[in-house]
Amino acid sequence: MAKPVYAAIKEHLLDAIERGELRPGDQVASENQLALQFGVSRMTARRSLIDLSDAGFLIRTQGIGTFVADARPMSSILKIRSIDLEIQQRGHVYTNQVLCLENLPATRFQAKSLGLEPDTRIYRSVIVHMENDVPVQLEDRLVNAGLIPDYMDQDFTHITPSAYLSRIAPLTEADHIVEAVMVSQTTAEQLRIETSEPCLKVTRRTFARQGIVSLAELIHPGSRYRLGGHLDFTARGAIWAA
Repeated sequence: MAKPVYAAIKEHLLDAIERGELRPGDQVASENQLALQFGVSRMTARRSLIDLSDAGFLIRTQGIGTFVADARPMSSILKIRSIDLEIQQRGHVYTNQVLCLENLPATRFQAKSLGLEPDTRIYRSVIVHMENDVPVQLEDRLVNAGLIPDYMDQDFTHITPSAYLSRIAPLTEADHIVEAVMVSQTTAEQLRIETSEPCLKVTRRTFARQGIVSLAELIHPGSRYRLGGHLDFTARGAIWAA
């Protein structure tokens, strides 16, 4: 049975993406151009582009054109979700490696960040989170031991720190700082990247009703992760900012 023409157009575009002829951000042929190239109606060409857009391979922008989507996973900077859920929702396999789990006295900076006195005992965990066995995040987290006394007793190969803390001390507020960084040789080895690869670092301090719960430094290889979100500027009170 002959393949539908719209399916042939989809296959043609997917092949070009897989071969690297079309890269993330490249503009693809328009509906009119595809219709002429394949000898079909504009409606048939449009169906091909819509199907690929719905599948996440293309991004269509009204009045501008259709572009190849960035295939890197994207995490929201507007919502806080456990990374294992993000990965599983993409249909991929989540695993991790616990590198460090320790009880230590807080330095002056650590204590100030957690609202504690210097030398107060705190907990620290360092975990590499992986998607399909590829590291996508190095999490270095400090936890207020007074608020979360059972933190060290958890098996973080089966529950992430984020998921556990959300259950024990539901989030009420969070501070975010996002910056581009270069990493040390040790961090590069933990993430299986070269030291020359730029990374995204998210520093996140989380609050619960009881007080400051944790301070986490999350490092993502730039080639494997993105941060983004949707902003609704139709909401009442939204203003332009320079």
